[in-house]
Order: sequence, then C-alpha cells, then structure tokens
Amino acid sequence: MYWTYLRRELAGRKKQTIIVAVGLAVAIALVIVVNALSAGVRDAQAQALESVYGVGTDLTVTGAAAEPGEGGGQRFEFDSEAGETTDGTTSVSQSRLTADFMRGTLDASTVESVASLDGVAAASGALSLTNITFSGEMPDRSQMQQGGPGESGEPPAGGPDGAGGSAFDLDSFTVLGIDPDDTAVGPLSAVEVSEGRALAAGDAGELVAVVDASYATTNEISVGDTIDVGGSEVEVVGLIASTSSDADTAANVYIPLDVAQSLAGLDDVVSTVYVQSTSANQIDAVQAEIEDSVAGATVSSQSDLASTVSSSLASASSLITNLGTWLSILVLAVALALAVLFTISGVTRRTREFGTLKAIGWSNGRVVGQVAGESVIQGLIGGAIGLAIGLAGIGIINLISPTISSTAASTGQAGPGQGGGPMGGGFGGMAQQAADIVLHAPITLWVVAAAVGIAIAGGLIAGAFGGWRAARLSPAEALRSVG
Repeated sequence: MYWTYLRRELAGRKKQTIIVAVGLAVAIALVIVVNALSAGVRDAQAQALESVYGVGTDLTVTGAAAEPGEGGGQRFEFDSEAGETTDGTTSVSQSRLTADFMRGTLDASTVESVASLDGVAAASGALSLTNITFSGEMPDRSQMQQGGPGESGEPPAGGPDGAGGSAFDLDSFTVLGIDPDDTAVGPLSAVEVSEGRALAAGDAGELVAVVDASYATTNEISVGDTIDVGGSEVEVVGLIASTSSDADTAANVYIPLDVAQSLAGLDDVVSTVYVQSTSANQIDAVQAEIEDSVAGATVSSQSDLASTVSSSLASASSLITNLGTWLSILVLAVALALAVLFTISGVTRRTREFGTLKAIGWSNGRVVGQVAGESVIQGLIGGAIGLAIGLAGIGIINLISPTISSTAASTGQAGPGQGGGPMGGGFGGMAQQAADIVLHAPITLWVVAAAVGIAIAGGLIAGAFGGWRAARLSPAEALRSVG
C-alpha cells in the first residue's frame, strides 16, 4: 500500500516533482562536470611536470649559474691539414662536447656528500652536455691568393654545386652523462628500454650509449650503429622511451658519466645531483640540510617546480578550483532550498489529507516516512537526470578536447624537436619549457557515487523538513478544515 500511495501522490503533483527534480539535476550535473574538469586539470598539470623531472627524484642539486662572459661560446679550430681536399674544395668536420657555458658545475664529491646526509635514501650525479658538430666545405685557400691560377684574383670554383665560397652546417644533440651503476634515481628512472639494453655497471669507461627512441627514429639510428660524440665513435647499445606517452626523455643520448667527463674535458664534475629522500615527510628537512652543506648550490623540490607552472594551465586550475567549486555549492544550496520549500508547501496544502490519515490511525512515523519517501524519489529522479546531463557534458568536453598551454620554469631538457638547451632533465633551474596539453575530463566512480549520494541527501533533507511539518498536524485540525 505504501508504494501505491506514494506513486499516486507523485503522479498527482507532477509540477512539484518536476521542479524539485530539475533543480537537483542541474546542481548535480554541475558538480559532476566541475569535479571532472578539476581532475582533468590536475592530470594535465601532472603531465606537464612529468616531462621535466624523473620519477623517484624528490630533490635536485645544481651549481650556481655562471656569470655572463665566464665561459664563452664554442670555438672550432682547424689546422692547415684538416679535412680532405677534392677539386679545390676542402671538406671539414669536427665535433665538440661541451657543458652549457651559462651553467655552473659541482664537484663530483658532492654526490657522496649529499648521499651521506640524514634523510637521504639515494643520490646520483649527472653531467649535462651538448654535442655540436661543425661540418661543411670551403675552397682551397692556396688557390685564393692574388695572382693565382688564371691571374684574375677571383676565387676558384668551390663549395656546393661548384659555386665559389663556403658552406657550413651546425648540428647538435643533447648528451647526459650518468652513473650506469645507479639509475634508480634521476632521468633514467622514468624510462623503459624499447630495443637493445640499458646501460649497466660494467659500461663504466666504455664508449657505449643509449639513445632516445624518438631521436633515433628521426635520425635513422639503430642498435649496433656508432655515433660521433665529442669526436669519438660511440656504439649504440639500446633505445629508450619515456614510461609516459605524454612526456619526453631528458636527453637525446646517454653515456657513462666518466666517459662524458673525459670527452668534455670536465673531470670530476657533475651538473646535477638527483636526490631521493627516505620519506615524503623528510623532503623539506633534507632540502634545508643540503642548502647548508653545499655552498652556492641551488636545491629544488617538486613542489618548487609545481609552483612555477604558469600560463593558461594555472589559470584554468585556479578558475575551476575556486569559481567552479563555489558555484557548485551555491547552485546545490539553491536546489536544496527549493526542494525543502516545495516539500513544506506541499505538506501545507495537504493538511486535510494528513490530518484525516492520522485520524484513521496513521502514526507520526508513518506520515513522516510517507513524506520522506516522496522526497527521496524526487531526489533520485533529479539525480538520474543530473547524472545523465553531467556525463553528457563530460563527453562533449572530451569530444572537443580543448588544448591548454603550460609554461614551467625547470631544468628539464626539451625533448626531440622541442628545442632548448641541455638542462639535465632535472627540476629547479631557470629554463622555460612550454607545452600544449589536451585537456580530458575523466569519469570516476566516486563522482557517480557522489551524484547518487547528493540526490539521496537532498531528498532526505527536504523530506525531513516536510515530515516535521506533517507530524505537527492534528486530526482535529483536519476535521475543522473539512466541509
């Protein structure tokens, strides 16, 4: 009888049921969309940050930036016998492996010093370098003297396609020297081997390298090939790729740290020390301890990097978190207020009905249960509609796939094709890295559960007020209103 009476009452008050259900539906849909967008922005932020620091790295230690003019740019020098001369044209090629002249280095002993500090679980050093290859063709200078062949003083035919003059190219790629015996911390902790093998402890001192898979594909490099690094032939023993499909690896080429130091002429130095703390609670303390013990170094954490994420990504996150949350609360409060008011109004109009039911034996609990049941059903109807609207809204967002851009100050190396200087794959430097990120709004079970919970809670709140009003009615009041 309960359900029959409930169904009849809801059908007889369609207008009230529709208004209450629609109000709750709009509020629930807004909550679902806002929470999905918030989760999407958090995922986008994580994606942006993932490309500039390695998994397993809590802190990075870098040397102080060099003063302008301290290092100078790269210089290439050729003696008179450099290159090969054919038909009056000399072909030259030379590779140099150098550190960023605007970036300071740390003594290699810093790695052991940091590793010995309290709260440090592991530490690993790396040397970030750039390999620059200068190659081209130039006319034979012996034929360019005044009164030379032809006595005209004109330069001989040379250069490409027989034209006079010179033609040169500069090609560069990033190189990261790492300790092959300790790859659990730092850039290689966030990669996987796609072909060949990774660097191993036995590779120390060997001319071997692993190469970023994307860079290898672009430059047609395969396992077993040799590449010119700093003027030496280095064998490619493996190809690696980031464990995230949305992030690049920290450099194009990875070689053993001692080999990188030797080829670059930078013995016993590193550019970055990657640090893993014993626990998340120790990170701040470890950061302060390193800053006290390593003079002139810059110590950065993931939270430091996260705070530098800027541009539209941060704007979107702030907008959704603040405006979206408060708007959801406001709309939900309005919807609940409407549900309560309409329920109380309905109870007032049903004074004779409830008074008569109580006169024929209905208890207060049964009357309250009747009103509460009607309100809960209205809330569930609104919840179902709101869930459908919210899921449709999320589907539209994912179909459109809006793109937002982010800019993070980091030492993260721009991936192949992105440009940028060699910054070591860590975090905490001063380079600006920008990326366009597609925003996706994920659908999670807890959002669906929250929608159902809000619908039930809304119905119960409205039913509680309406039931309280109905319980106060007396049979005598009902009888006086009859006739």
